[in-house]
Amino acid sequence: MVVFAGQGDARRSMALLWRTGEPGEVRPGPKPGLSVDTIVDAAIAVADSEGMAALSMRRVGERLGRTGMALYTYVPSKSELVDLMYDRVLAELPAEHDLGGGWRPAVTSWAEHVLAFYLRHPWVLQVSQARPVLGPNEFAMLDGLVRILRETGLGPRRLRGVVALLSDFVRGAARTVSESRLAPSATGVSDEEWWRARSSLLEEVAPGFAASYPMVTWVESEDNEPATDEPYLEHRVGETFAVGLAVLLDGIEAAVKSG
Repeated sequence: MVVFAGQGDARRSMALLWRTGEPGEVRPGPKPGLSVDTIVDAAIAVADSEGMAALSMRRVGERLGRTGMALYTYVPSKSELVDLMYDRVLAELPAEHDLGGGWRPAVTSWAEHVLAFYLRHPWVLQVSQARPVLGPNEFAMLDGLVRILRETGLGPRRLRGVVALLSDFVRGAARTVSESRLAPSATGVSDEEWWRARSSLLEEVAPGFAASYPMVTWVESEDNEPATDEPYLEHRVGETFAVGLAVLLDGIEAAVKSG
């Protein structure tokens, strides 16, 4: 499921994101008035606990003890609501990272924070990056990363490519972990059961597998099990994330040295 941001009315969406011309915070009636923030918080809670597919104005209204129609005075539609949700949760990310040790440790810290953020809110991964939300917290996230990377001395054009590469790398790793967590409940089969059933059949259906695919066999030859109860795939992704990030940072350093 992919959700594209910015599907609502442009002027109203941007006004809500930047809090200009927002509807009144307090509404008359027997129950406490709603607000845009209250509605967005409830929508985030729905998406966190039930997934993006469960999100609707009706479901958010139920969580608030209201009808879905009662929300439209504050938020015009679900499209604007998704934009607001996305930008709101981005506020959880640190605005700044310590540059005392240089840009490399700061980028590592940024990447680890963003990975953890995605895993707290996996529905965010379904909001397409093809069209940005253009909200204040989205810009703050971008500004923070550029502030770190500017310490490399790279110019704007090359830095834009580095920002895109790092963002896609972290997002991809988070998506793999998120999907691995979802797979057992969605399929009714645990990762361990799935791998055991298929790996035991591989030599039977593909005799001579190691000889046919020697490079795959070699690259998997130093496999190791997680030392804790961490799911196997999450353990593997954690390892590859650390290695991949280090290689990306090595590449940035090489680009800096090459001028």
